[in-house]
Amino acid sequence: MNYRIEHDSMGEVQVPADKYWGAQTQRSFQNFKIGTEKMPSEIIDAFAILKKGAAMANSRLGKLSNEKADLIGKVCDEILEGKLEGNFPLVVWQTGSGTQSNMNLNEVIANRGNEIAGNKLLHPNDTVNMSQSSNDTYPTALHIACASAIEDKVIPAIDRMIQTCERLEKENEGVIKCGRTHLQDAVPVSFSQEISGWRACLEKSKEYLNASLPSLKELALGGTAVGTGLNAPEGFGEASAQAISELTDKNFVTEENKFHSLSAKDGVVFAHGALKALAGDLMKIANDVRWLASGPRLGLGEIYIPENEPGSSIMPGKVNPTQCEALTMVAVQVMGNDAAIGFASSQGNFELNVFMPVIAYNFLQSAKLLAEGMDSFNANCFTGIRANRDKMQENLNRSLMLVTGLNPYIGYENAAKTAKKAFAENISLREACTELGFMTEEEFDKALQPEKMV
Repeated sequence: MNYRIEHDSMGEVQVPADKYWGAQTQRSFQNFKIGTEKMPSEIIDAFAILKKGAAMANSRLGKLSNEKADLIGKVCDEILEGKLEGNFPLVVWQTGSGTQSNMNLNEVIANRGNEIAGNKLLHPNDTVNMSQSSNDTYPTALHIACASAIEDKVIPAIDRMIQTCERLEKENEGVIKCGRTHLQDAVPVSFSQEISGWRACLEKSKEYLNASLPSLKELALGGTAVGTGLNAPEGFGEASAQAISELTDKNFVTEENKFHSLSAKDGVVFAHGALKALAGDLMKIANDVRWLASGPRLGLGEIYIPENEPGSSIMPGKVNPTQCEALTMVAVQVMGNDAAIGFASSQGNFELNVFMPVIAYNFLQSAKLLAEGMDSFNANCFTGIRANRDKMQENLNRSLMLVTGLNPYIGYENAAKTAKKAFAENISLREACTELGFMTEEEFDKALQPEKMV
């Protein structure tokens, strides 16, 4: 491999000749051989947005020439277009402030910009990092990436599942089935009502996520090292937030208290809490679907789901609810990520939280898994649900909890005697009730109509 010599404040370093990064990136690359988890691409993209936005702000405030600001913006656009892929090699498990990833972006932008210009116009620290510190850029990139992941990935995936629910509700209006509580038979419910519960879960999760976005759209940029704004011009926080809003078409603002934005990560915890709530709802929906589809002969068997692949290497003809299983595993991972994010957020000692890369990694993994998990489940399972109406009717007719409808006529205790007799003798509620002398057959048939119990 060919190398070139780069230098930083600690001296000279050999850097691969075909890469744009510099000495500080190389030192981190060499010193942190930990794990396989790379800094998320969403963070790299967010850094590119904020570096371009910061250059625009510095230019508007008279700190940076238009030529240099445009050059920085041009390289940031290349990063966002994927043209500089392979130049961001650093792992999550590095300095907790993300300093080395900030410098990775600074070095790549400076070196590539100078190559474009044919002249050394950009310096990683003095130009690309002007008016900034790693301590305010990393939390800014974190918020940009997290807000974008929720708005651009997770919420659209929720909307697609909601649309499926709305269609399934219409298709199954008037289909009456046995309700279940405690995994035991309960009073009747319509299948469309059951589906409406799934839809409401998704709608509520969307509400919670939307409620978390205002905090994520408050940016730390302008706080620099400890929140005082040292070396940043007056108005830089506002100007950079405005520029980032223009670049993303999202309404970002500068956070009023930069001491909070550098040291606390409660907004991210709150937002991930909404992702965890979504994970809980998806766990419920996926479990409902696989219970209802269980069988095909010896389970509930009340719905059909698409058969996507063979389910066993030894049992011929077996088909499993694999999309349900994948989605529930995603939910478990998100719940674990939430614990890690909560612990990491609590470690904002004095003026800086130094657990930010692990917060970013876990949050963005959760958002990505949930969005892709929902889309996979929706496309390969949820949209293909069909009611097994004959089985629903059979189970409904056999349900002992229909007896609840007799309470107003024969009282709770007599209804209980009816249910127990029917169960013990394996006869119908109708037979048990009439044999006990509580009602005539005509009275029973008039009183107990499942379609009127929903």
